[in-house]
Amino acid sequence: MRRVQASDAKTHLPQLLSEVERGETIVITRHGRAIARLVPDTDQRQDRLRHIKEQIATFRRSVPALGAEDVLSARHEGHKY
Repeated sequence: MRRVQASDAKTHLPQLLSEVERGETIVITRHGRAIARLVPDTDQRQDRLRHIKEQIATFRRSVPALGAEDVLSARHEGHKY
């Protein structure tokens, strides 16, 4: 949890909102005392995570299953020894 002075919050609000959107909680202070807290919207975050999980599941169904040998071979492909 990050603490930011009110004057700095006013100047950097777009950046702070981006941080909150990524899940960070920001405490805004005035004269060293906490006066406000910016927290992520959990409903929106949950919806976004659910959508991302669905995209990952769809992608995983669209690619062939790989064995350990295939993964190791792909990892070493292009390496110069």
